[in-house]
Amino acid sequence: MTATPTDLPATAPASPPPAPPTRRARLLTALGPSGVAAAVFLTVVLTVAAAAPLLAPSAPDLPSLLDAYAGPSAAHLLGTDGIGRDILSRLLYGARTSLLGPAFVVAAALLVGIPLALAAAWFGGMVDAVIARVFDLVYALPGLLLAVLAVALFGPGLVPAVAALSLAYIPFLARIVLAAAKQQRVGPYVDALTVQGFGAVRITVRHILRNIAPVVLGQAAIAFGYALLDLASLSYLGLAVQAPTPDWGVMVSDSNALMGGYWLPILAPGVLIVLCVLSLTVLGARVSGERPQPYLRPAGLRRRAIRSGAAS
Repeated sequence: MTATPTDLPATAPASPPPAPPTRRARLLTALGPSGVAAAVFLTVVLTVAAAAPLLAPSAPDLPSLLDAYAGPSAAHLLGTDGIGRDILSRLLYGARTSLLGPAFVVAAALLVGIPLALAAAWFGGMVDAVIARVFDLVYALPGLLLAVLAVALFGPGLVPAVAALSLAYIPFLARIVLAAAKQQRVGPYVDALTVQGFGAVRITVRHILRNIAPVVLGQAAIAFGYALLDLASLSYLGLAVQAPTPDWGVMVSDSNALMGGYWLPILAPGVLIVLCVLSLTVLGARVSGERPQPYLRPAGLRRRAIRSGAAS
């Protein structure tokens, strides 16, 4: 006896496969809460720096001796410095010079370091040995020392300091690119592309560099933070940005405010420098795929991680 169609058991319709996560969802997952917070803070800083002429309550170099070291008020939200200049306005305009210098340092280091690293990874042998020894030689020289020597030769200013730090940061970024590119160089897809007749430039730029882009971008963000700190230190010593140009490093060097007990003219730019460097470090680590350190996690997450580890 054969079963009729009405006797067959009813089957539930197959559920559709889950939709793949969107690019935004993948990005948020990769960054995590700490990376998202760092990205939001840096976006706000960049936006404020770009819109400084619109947001600043007054000109950054407008003195008013009658308002010297005035406290926060409606006219001056963060008070004034020793010659009555508005601190908030100088912070907004100072973000431009404080961020522009490190941007040039990282851009120059990448433009020189990436081609050298890709050439060393692709050709190997003598080319790799020579380029690696040059990187080691330059890496052995401290960046601040090169900047001081450049200032001694060409005079104080932002251009000599940026040029010297760019030279010092080339091996810092190129060695990381070289190590990542060497891992990709031995991949089977490289051999397949070579057999198909693609040239070295196309393979290294369109495939190898594309695959290591997260590592390059993450380390570039970390190097940006280091360069920001180095240039702020040089400006503090009077070797990079010169007063009265608004700059966070120049603002921190206000010794008269320190001796007079006025902390806000020094504290405000110092806190911004620390927050920017911390945000760049966290964002760079998350973009490059590194896991957040335990001290960057909230206490509840740390306790759950410890309990889960003990249970396993």
